[in-house]
Amino acid sequence: MTLPGLNIRAFQPGDALEIMRLFRDTVHNVNARDYTPEQIEAWAPALMDEPRWHERLRANFTYVAEADGQIVGFSELERSGRIGTLYVHHQYQGRGIASRLLSEMETRARALGARRLAAEASLTAYGFFQRRGFKLVRAQEVDRNGVSLRNFVMERVL
Repeated sequence: MTLPGLNIRAFQPGDALEIMRLFRDTVHNVNARDYTPEQIEAWAPALMDEPRWHERLRANFTYVAEADGQIVGFSELERSGRIGTLYVHHQYQGRGIASRLLSEMETRARALGARRLAAEASLTAYGFFQRRGFKLVRAQEVDRNGVSLRNFVMERVL
């Protein structure tokens, strides 16, 4: 079921704090079913590096999903075709938001001349990417603030 009134737009600097909150809340509420409390806190700590987030969101093609004036999702696409982030508010899961954000990133990646989209999918997001045609390249362990987390490098040819 697609969310009525959903609007996808470009990131604006004033969005950063709300995006950071959405990221942390989503990891703590959604990804918590697949990762330990220690992994969750390392991934999305209470104290986040705000200047680093601002810089990253500005440096990439960042899309914001908005419904009724509230940010309900966001994504970042790097020039290389790598998806940096794709998160949907924990209260808006399963309503087509991630698919719409992915579609925007795919359109931009094609315009940039990318030949494929790549993502590092969490255990939680693996099925979403697989259903959208991404193939597993490899499983890997990544370090987040000194804690190891498992995720999956996935790709889809454009």
